[in-house]
Amino acid sequence: MNPALTHRPQRLSLAVAAALGSLSALWTPPLAAQASASAAPADERVVIVGSRRAAPVSTALDTTVPVDLYSLGRTAESGGQFDLAQSLQYLSPSFNSTRQTGADGADLVDSAALRGLGSDQTLVLVNGKRRHTVALVNLFGARNRGNTGTDMNALPLLAIDNLQVLRDGAAAQYGSDAIAGVINVALKKRVGCEGVAAAGQYSAGDGRNGLVSAYCGWKLGAGTLAITGEWQDRGRSNRAEADSPRTIGDSQVRNQTLYLNGEWPTGGDARLYTTLGLQQRRASSAAWARGGVGSDDIPSRNSAAMYPDGFVPYINADIDDRWGTLGWKAGVGGGWTLDLSQTHGFNEMRYDISRTLNASIANLDLLNGGAGLSPSRFDAGGFSFRQDTSNLDVSRYFDGVLGGTNLAFGAEYRREQYRIVAGEAGSYNDVDGVGFGGNAGSQGFPGFQPGDATRKRRSSRALYLELESTPTAALTTQAALRHERYSDFGATTTGKLAGAWKLGPAALLRGSASSGFRAPSLQQVFFSSTFTDFINGNPMDVVLAPNGGAVANAAGIPKLKQERSKHFTLGGSLKPAPGWTFTADLYHIDIRDRIVLSGRFDDSNYPALGSLLASLGVGQAQFFVNSVDTRTQGIDLTAAHTLKLAGGQLDTRLALNKGRTRVTGVHAPASLVGFEDVLLSERERLFIEQGAPSLKATLGFEYQQGAWTTDFKIIHFGSQTLGTFSGTAAGVPNARYAPRTSADLSVSTALAKNVRITVGGNNIFNVKPSTQDANETDNGFKYDSVQFGLSGASYFAKLHVMF
Repeated sequence: MNPALTHRPQRLSLAVAAALGSLSALWTPPLAAQASASAAPADERVVIVGSRRAAPVSTALDTTVPVDLYSLGRTAESGGQFDLAQSLQYLSPSFNSTRQTGADGADLVDSAALRGLGSDQTLVLVNGKRRHTVALVNLFGARNRGNTGTDMNALPLLAIDNLQVLRDGAAAQYGSDAIAGVINVALKKRVGCEGVAAAGQYSAGDGRNGLVSAYCGWKLGAGTLAITGEWQDRGRSNRAEADSPRTIGDSQVRNQTLYLNGEWPTGGDARLYTTLGLQQRRASSAAWARGGVGSDDIPSRNSAAMYPDGFVPYINADIDDRWGTLGWKAGVGGGWTLDLSQTHGFNEMRYDISRTLNASIANLDLLNGGAGLSPSRFDAGGFSFRQDTSNLDVSRYFDGVLGGTNLAFGAEYRREQYRIVAGEAGSYNDVDGVGFGGNAGSQGFPGFQPGDATRKRRSSRALYLELESTPTAALTTQAALRHERYSDFGATTTGKLAGAWKLGPAALLRGSASSGFRAPSLQQVFFSSTFTDFINGNPMDVVLAPNGGAVANAAGIPKLKQERSKHFTLGGSLKPAPGWTFTADLYHIDIRDRIVLSGRFDDSNYPALGSLLASLGVGQAQFFVNSVDTRTQGIDLTAAHTLKLAGGQLDTRLALNKGRTRVTGVHAPASLVGFEDVLLSERERLFIEQGAPSLKATLGFEYQQGAWTTDFKIIHFGSQTLGTFSGTAAGVPNARYAPRTSADLSVSTALAKNVRITVGGNNIFNVKPSTQDANETDNGFKYDSVQFGLSGASYFAKLHVMF
């Protein structure tokens, strides 16, 4: 067994095993409802996100703002991706999630975002309730640098009924983070049972992936309860050159997940509802390699007695994710509906570093006459984030007002806590003297120090009002207003206007204008760490200084405040003939005072900090700061066609997103005026502007005939341009990643009435990103983790059973 995974948590092992076993033993009627739902056209499904309208419901082609609807039944049953983030990566052109490599903690949690913006500028809901972000701040990797985000892979695919992507600013409706849009995950609670067993691996023979998942929903009195248990084991892949000591590829992950979803009537039309989700993840990524005998890494980063041939440290983490909602919804007379709920979210990541050493301990041992040894494993500490949200929502539909008006209003109270826990002393200390001999801390990931440890809290209060009316049969209007007050930086008020005009039974025009905001996350405000980065292959110790701390104050970094945005959309939908549908939506997003991770300040570019950094034993410092204005513009297009062909049915779908983000202003604090090129270097600017491909399109063909289904999908990723370590000022051109096109193919057939098997391949032509100079890429390899990853073709088989 790989030593990186020998300490995996056991708290959910028995729970998940028991759930999978008990679900198999239950007998319930077949899931006929699920089969029909999976095959239902997306434009016939009910829209939840983006509107609080009580009645009548809308369809995807009638909404005032663009909403994509994805029924995930078939994805879970026969899709080639085993987790939610990668499944959406190949379904939604507006959605981007690329597995990182060589990016420390970012290797262990796949970040996700809409329209090329930051992962913390997309709000995720589960059953319409806010889901918490992760405790991790992405510090490395080719995208989402400096952002937190939501871990989509904490949600098991088999538990999901459908997923709705609102491609519009919605902070006035849902609060902070909804600048780029909102993703709502609707969970199943259908009666019946099903299970999936799947296996896959890369064509190179590594990255083996196993999945066992089971769902069961049954009646409990007049209510329903659904349980999903999932176990996933994904192996490490490695695309490094044969003579390279490094490990470059997917991280190693073991997930154990349990989700419950149910509701029960409590009299009249009132009902009690609840959702509970738990996941334990043991993950391991490979850090940069350290050299052996004859290299400059001895004695600074290695010991000849421990790793004479060099070594690759493993950055391991135990990730604990919990989310739950308890609510009561009822009619309270006069047509009014009340929804009272309490939601709890928690995410914790605790690091332990294996196959490592503290070089200062080894060097002191050598100086004292020993062999030069150090412990090879350290508890490096970690961090956690907790969010508790109380909601009171009230709504009523007035049939005779403006042709039908839905009034909704409510209040929200949210409490958040962020905590950093220090690691054991050996993970960070320097025992042979600062700046002498061996470097401090565990190689690969130095532990959090007592000075980093923190426990910070804040709260927010919000009031909102929303009106949706149909003054004529052809016109729908929507208005929303929200006021929110935070305990740490003050208040903000946002608004939204939207409308849709039916030009006839087959055509609709729609548009919206809204203001938005994103509160600085506690993670961005209080994160503190000293870590080792590699620049042109050379190590450099860097301190990321917390907002309000001594280093940030010495640099004149002001207190973080909220980002503000303006969002405009204009588009429409068209059904020109039976079997055809088209949508097109233009969007324009301006963000002011965007929070970014600064460039690196050191003695050479900011001498005032030099003595302070030297006293800390580090070479560079960086900060979070509100310093950038950006503009994002683009277009989303979809086209779908259904055709009866040769005794079967051919469904064709094209979806495309073309977007562009540009930095429109850099605002340096007074103390850093003249240092704008350090505050936002060309390299950091390109991370913001080119974090996602300029174009992403999917063209899918699904043909069904009898018991057989064939699914062929072409995915095109546009170009990206990223900066280099040396920079264009040094004569090194930026790294351009040419457009790439991938293809997935699968074939499935029914072995029996309720048994289906699928075999297929992803990226079947083994396409890789453009080759770059390894000394200039972010992960120090000729392929960087852009567009769709770097591990190449993979193959899989899935068995789906309904019982």
